[in-house]
Amino acid sequence: MKNLFSLLCCVMVYCGATAQSLPNVRVENADGEVISTSSLTGSKPLIISYWSIACKPCLQELNAINDQLEEWREKADFDVVAVSIDDVRLRATAKARAAAMDWDFICLFDINQSLKRAMNVSQTPQSFVVDTAGNIVFSHSGYTPGSEQLLIDKVIEISKKE
Repeated sequence: MKNLFSLLCCVMVYCGATAQSLPNVRVENADGEVISTSSLTGSKPLIISYWSIACKPCLQELNAINDQLEEWREKADFDVVAVSIDDVRLRATAKARAAAMDWDFICLFDINQSLKRAMNVSQTPQSFVVDTAGNIVFSHSGYTPGSEQLLIDKVIEISKKE
């Protein structure tokens, strides 16, 4: 019994060490073009943040990131990807909101929620840090003022390793 428990612990540690990868899903960009999410990886780490027009904490988080973006980019070279999960009926409103916010982000619109499902996003805001190999190295749900610092800390950490 003790050996079985030890074996299960080893398997859990091994499985937990395996990083999930950014799924390859087709989404719409701000220009209305359909792109593959695989085109986002390879050159820079990413902060991916899911939002919707009805989610005030989502907008607060994205605005907080945008406010600090210039300072953060002095510490690490990375991109921010804001993924709207608003459906096709709200696509125009989501695009208008993103444009009005004047975010310095890559804005994507997951109108069929394919990327949301592929990444197991159950609530917004949900943010991920993805390394240059496309591995998801950090995930954070919810937003409280200051929690955006966790994202840049992780980006800086992986930038030093790469």
